[in-house]
Amino acid sequence: MMLSDDDLHWFNEGTHRRLAEKLGAHPLGDGGGVYFAVWAPSARQVSVIGDFNQWNPRADVLYPRASSGIWEGTVSGAAVGDVYKFAITTPSGSIVDKADPVAFATEVPPRTGSIVWALDYHWHDDLWMASRGRSLRLDAPISIYEVHLGSWRRPSRDPRRFLTYLEIADPLIEHVHEAGFTHVEFLPLMEHPFYGSWGYQITGYFAPTSRYGTPQDLMALIDQLHQAGIGVIIDWVPSHFANDAFGLAEFDGTHLYEHADPRLGVHPEWNSLIFNYGRHEVRSFLASSAEHWLATYHADALRVDGVASMLYLDYARSGGEWVANRYGGRENLDAVSFLRQLNVGIYADHPDVQTVAEESTAWHGVSRPVEFGGLGFGFKWDMGWMHDTLQYLNRDPIYRRYHHEEITFRSVYAFSENFVLPLSHDEVVHGKGSLLTKFSGDDWQKFATLRLLLAYQFSLPGKKLLFMGTEMAPWTEWDHEGEVPWGLLEYASHAGTFRLVSDLNRLYREIPALHERDADPAGFEWVELDQASDISVISFLRRARDRSSLLVVCNFTPVPRHDHAVYVPLVGRWDEILNTDAREYWGSGVGNLGGKDTVPAPHDPDGRPVLLLSVPPLGCVMLAPKTRSDGQDPSPC
Repeated sequence: MMLSDDDLHWFNEGTHRRLAEKLGAHPLGDGGGVYFAVWAPSARQVSVIGDFNQWNPRADVLYPRASSGIWEGTVSGAAVGDVYKFAITTPSGSIVDKADPVAFATEVPPRTGSIVWALDYHWHDDLWMASRGRSLRLDAPISIYEVHLGSWRRPSRDPRRFLTYLEIADPLIEHVHEAGFTHVEFLPLMEHPFYGSWGYQITGYFAPTSRYGTPQDLMALIDQLHQAGIGVIIDWVPSHFANDAFGLAEFDGTHLYEHADPRLGVHPEWNSLIFNYGRHEVRSFLASSAEHWLATYHADALRVDGVASMLYLDYARSGGEWVANRYGGRENLDAVSFLRQLNVGIYADHPDVQTVAEESTAWHGVSRPVEFGGLGFGFKWDMGWMHDTLQYLNRDPIYRRYHHEEITFRSVYAFSENFVLPLSHDEVVHGKGSLLTKFSGDDWQKFATLRLLLAYQFSLPGKKLLFMGTEMAPWTEWDHEGEVPWGLLEYASHAGTFRLVSDLNRLYREIPALHERDADPAGFEWVELDQASDISVISFLRRARDRSSLLVVCNFTPVPRHDHAVYVPLVGRWDEILNTDAREYWGSGVGNLGGKDTVPAPHDPDGRPVLLLSVPPLGCVMLAPKTRSDGQDPSPC
């Protein structure tokens, strides 16, 4: 018996986090057949159909387990590799064939069968797993490369075919190392029937998509990434699920996983179904899915998609299309409770992982502990920064002076959450164009603006995320039927962008001031906030815990600014450690010849020293105080 009485209790009260060990299909070994269990409380009868019984719904009937709603039984003729489904007799008497909600493997879409599978695998990432918590701390450099596996690279001889999990491992590791990222984030790898959903409309919450290979093949990919010192984040989607008839929708003839009321159960934006977060068994199902990817596949973090759509009952709905909560408000109290429970459970079981919320509103405390009223996530995507910055850079430079607040407003809330700064797939999907095409000016100005954007992103407080291809500045938007345009690296403009990304990642990792205080207001100080708004220049300091400083100056116009005075905290030489206008990045070469010495500022009442800088057109420069021969920093003013 796989299910104990305790399992039934935890499942029915919504606290079970390991249903993958109990439900689904479990080979018993030594020719003992396969144990099957499925939740279908309103079914009149449930049987297993598959290769082993010629898909006969009368051959292998399951039996209800007490009043839990679970049906279970052993099929002696079933074995690993067999395709199966559950034949469910609904309350109306009709029979529906359903894929296993807890299947570990599936047929390759468009086929929809579940596959009996064992998850045996010998891992080789012990060293990574023992120390991975350090790579995800708030004070660690976290630079994420977001990847859609099916369109990162295709086989050169047959571009219609996908690379497998195993085939993609070596080139992906090589590229991530060359570009300098610390983590890879995969768009959802859970099984999904429609490839064009990019994995965001799921039918198999426990099965990796079979388009790229077996579960063990995915384990091997993650294993190799870990052995290469690269962390793995997986997108996970509890906000909605695919409405395909073979999946979770009306699973036992009733609205089991989803709300029956379409105002609560149908997602108007994506034409998908919304989980009923108030149902205890659904909570157990979702929490167990999250645990499965963390425990079985060694994921280091889960990026939770669509959190905003979970939190608000009126999300993407007009008046009269939504139902208020019991207090008359728009907050989805069941979803809030579930997310808190989810995060508490994940961090209890895996204190060395992180959860990341894709949450696009100003909901308070998304990345704050549950005991202090937060949702309990480790990080939150800063969608506001992304929107404001791209809107600002979309403007003609001559008008940017009138919209200065679009790049300075973030400092008002920058430390209210633990933020990730994303330039993600959402910004380059069909109809939105590539980042290059969002900027005004000629080709040189477009590339210069992109380099400025990247340096600005990497210099601000917050962890970093770039979607695949951004590192080589593609002209075209992302096409999930193609691949990253690798041939662009043959051109100086695109190769220069890649070189800049690699250098930014290196500096971000190596300079404590750029990462140690990403979530600490003591790590950021404005030097010029509004003083130079008429010429669209900003400057600020980043500080490490030891008070070492880095100066960042950004010029958002195509006009070079010579002898631009910037007050700094230390007297002496400041080395220019990065200039986005350097010729090796395809820039024009305006800069400071490696650094500048401070000069007195006679009219400054505080007696601060000044750097008279050449700030390049549409450029960013970073300067650090030169260390003296005795190892000390220059003198404070």
